[in-house]
Amino acid sequence: MPGAQDSRARVARRIATAAAYGGGGLGLLGVGLVGLLLTESKLAVQAIGVLETVPPKADGVYGEAFADGAAPPRPPLVLAVLGDSTGAGLGVARGRETPGALLAAGLASVAERPVRLVNVARSGGRSADLSGQLERALRHRPDVAVIIVGANDVTRHSPAQLAVRQLGEAVAALRANGCEVVVGTCPDLGTIKPVRPPLRWVARRLSRQLAAAQTIAVVEAGGRTVSLGSLLGPEFAARPEMFAADRYHPSAQGYATAAMAVLPSVCAALDLWPEEERPSTARPGGAALPGETVLPVAVAAAAAADRAGTEVAAVDPGGPGRRWALLRHRLRVGPDAAPEPGPVPGNTSASSHAGAGDD
Repeated sequence: MPGAQDSRARVARRIATAAAYGGGGLGLLGVGLVGLLLTESKLAVQAIGVLETVPPKADGVYGEAFADGAAPPRPPLVLAVLGDSTGAGLGVARGRETPGALLAAGLASVAERPVRLVNVARSGGRSADLSGQLERALRHRPDVAVIIVGANDVTRHSPAQLAVRQLGEAVAALRANGCEVVVGTCPDLGTIKPVRPPLRWVARRLSRQLAAAQTIAVVEAGGRTVSLGSLLGPEFAARPEMFAADRYHPSAQGYATAAMAVLPSVCAALDLWPEEERPSTARPGGAALPGETVLPVAVAAAAAADRAGTEVAAVDPGGPGRRWALLRHRLRVGPDAAPEPGPVPGNTSASSHAGAGDD
């Protein structure tokens, strides 16, 4: 819907601008809705329930088989995961089922090189928590970082412009330390089944506006984003096995779906994706490759919020081209594109993982 996208682009740009200049007065909700939403939020939490578990540990080295051979061994690539419970992998029982482990195993297969996973994401994490997580992650000198954050900023009513600024600062700090960054933007909370109208409608609006504003801030800080959007929503409705026990967090199959959406962007950030699919191949006014569109960053951000699995990256990451972004649809989403039960393509065997807690 072009009209909705245009409106979202304007709001996202206002949020991102307020974030950049420290604005504190911009909000997405009218005061009259706050009481209603607080009541609806409590009902939704009761319907969803709370997982009485902690995410399994998955830190360690993946793809150690690639260290064997006649060539001199190369040190493992370091993948850091920051953010909230989705980044941590809440809802699964085994470390190898977490998104960090799936991404590390997939990256190792593509790079044909061991990958060391450092996961500092925490359940309940908000954008305000990224600075502490960043400090722990940078000790390991990561080559690439994946950040999944935003849902708790919406559910806990964090000021959007503050959350976006905190995310942008984290991305800028990682980039300043030579780390590539991929951000999974705020998921569409309106797809969660126990969330009922009118909270569902407001949750969808706030989620997508925040996701678009996150994209602007991340791209302008030198990172790239992948829209999680409603990636899991339609599949959750049709396939209950995509849920964890709380009907809110993903199951192992749900995390596999998310990992499949993010992995190509992680590989591309490290120049490990095929040459013809790199963002540098398109320029404003030039011809984009099939499935790609070059747009002003705010317009690209709004469009990505409407289509899960969409990557947004600066056309020229090192220069003024950050005002322009390449919109790329890497993942075909739909019932016929859902992953089958079993290992993610590119996953390595359990014997190649030396991480703690993977049983």
